[in-house]
Amino acid sequence: MAIGVFDSGLGGLTVLDALQKRLPDQPFVYLGDNANAPYGVRDAGAIYDLTTRGVERLWAEGCDLVILACNTASAAALRRMQETWIPRDKRVLGVFVPLIEALTERQWGDNSPPREVAINSVALFATPATVRSRAFQRELSFRAVGVDVEAQACGGLVDAIEEGDMILAEALVRSHVDALKRKMPEPDAAILGCTHYPLMEEIFREALGPDVSVYSQPSVVSESLADYLARHPEMTGPGTASRFFTTGDPARVSGQATQFLRRSIAFEPA
Repeated sequence: MAIGVFDSGLGGLTVLDALQKRLPDQPFVYLGDNANAPYGVRDAGAIYDLTTRGVERLWAEGCDLVILACNTASAAALRRMQETWIPRDKRVLGVFVPLIEALTERQWGDNSPPREVAINSVALFATPATVRSRAFQRELSFRAVGVDVEAQACGGLVDAIEEGDMILAEALVRSHVDALKRKMPEPDAAILGCTHYPLMEEIFREALGPDVSVYSQPSVVSESLADYLARHPEMTGPGTASRFFTTGDPARVSGQATQFLRRSIAFEPA
């Protein structure tokens, strides 16, 4: 049984790459909704509709377990999906909670009351829709107390990365970090709250400085999924090689993906 990985575009490939390295015998089906990217400038209703449509497409490919490798979808749509829409025989997991568990050093399934943690101040870099949702603050409050969060909406950054304009992307990262630091001069930690942002992680680290711990999702999510599958082996199994689908132009997306991951990726039309 393949595991589905859904993203609004190419950013989820950073998570998929880490998943494939951590679980080399596990087949995956990746779906990028490139025709509708970016999600971060859309309202919550549109994000929900697009995300459920994408998840249904992956279910049709036999993926009973789907990872939303998109922070915007995880923030704006996942809770509603879990409460009202996902059938009992399916699972949809987001990328926020594993990151917060790593930040707060709490294990999966730790349902003890929120407590003080080592981190006192966190800079969150995310899309405008993720920032508006306040999903990060909500999930963090379930696990930790006394943590000050300052969120910076990184408008334009996903578009620049998707277009491959890394000069503009670098300039935007530095501008958004400067804006954040004017509000929170010395954060203890920084969250790269979009799966596109690991592609700019070195620039974030340089702009933030050596005293800021930077949390990026690919490695955290891959370890969390490996742990989940160890506890839920019924959600996986041997299968065929991984496949890649896009709602955009397959040739164009294949070229961009190959450039992103520095290995040949061939997308099929969704």
